Amino acid sequence: MAKEKACKNCKMIYEGESCPSCGKKEFSDTFKGKVELVNPEKSELAKHLKVNKKGIYAIKV
Repeated sequence: MAKEKACKNCKMIYEGESCPSCGKKEFSDTFKGKVELVNPEKSELAKHLKVNKKGIYAIKV
């Protein structure tokens, strides 16, 4: 099983070579907290994290 990484740019948690959300390859192996955003358009947390796509995100990278 591949280790989860958090994108330093958009905070999305993913496995693989590059971030599926923004396409960047800058990541961190260490992050604090996870949150899954299902409806980011209506989410106050998504606004705070500055996220507009569905997915699993790190709270702090």
